[in-house]
Amino acid sequence: MSSLSLAVRDSSTMLRRNLLHARRYPSLTLNLLLTPVMLLLLFVYIFGDTMSGGAGRTAYIAYIVPGILLMTIGSTVIGTAVSVSTDMSEGIIARFRTMAIHRSSILFGHVVGSVLQTILSVVLVGAVGVAMGFRSTDANVLEWLAALGLLAFFALAMTWIAVGMGLGSPNAEAASNNAMPLILLPLISSAFVPLHSMPGWFQPIAEYQPFTPAIETLRGLLLGTEIGNNWWIALLWCAGLTVLGYRWSKAQFNADPK
Repeated sequence: MSSLSLAVRDSSTMLRRNLLHARRYPSLTLNLLLTPVMLLLLFVYIFGDTMSGGAGRTAYIAYIVPGILLMTIGSTVIGTAVSVSTDMSEGIIARFRTMAIHRSSILFGHVVGSVLQTILSVVLVGAVGVAMGFRSTDANVLEWLAALGLLAFFALAMTWIAVGMGLGSPNAEAASNNAMPLILLPLISSAFVPLHSMPGWFQPIAEYQPFTPAIETLRGLLLGTEIGNNWWIALLWCAGLTVLGYRWSKAQFNADPK
């Protein structure tokens, strides 16, 4: 059997392990989903009229849902950091190192499992948005596919970063704390209000970060708003973070255990 076949086989085994673990212990994923859902309910039903600038809740829910979907990705992958850190601290990774399995399959199992869970979480939060009145009547099939591809690519990038954070954390609590920027960054992006409505000194902080161009691209695909340069900036962020997270995670994982 070739090295590639072994890698695929072992990665599939690790993927099944992680999916079974997530199915048996769904509380972590469900708890992480509460944050975007609660923010969606809060900003639409409590602050919707005010935040919309008089346009009404219907207009504001169309504006906010793309941002909440990206926030869902940042929230869900925190569970990946916790899961990876738990595996490292409980010794199961040390045991895997002694077995005749492809070393990278351990990480790929976590990553693929996390991306699948994240996409499912995005679908569930999107369903809540639809139940609250979100509609995307202007998007065609290709735009929907592009939106799904962007969400999957962004989920992959955030997952690799979360894996690196999990590997670099001494325990699950530290991993959860270290990964908090992944859910805090959307709060200082264009997820809730347009960039031009922010103070001048704050606008560069909101603009030059990975979530804002991804949110604006998703809005353009689903709502027909102007995308401009945001699409390629978002793709560059995704590609750069994926490579960075992969190399960071691989370097930590291949380091001699202390």
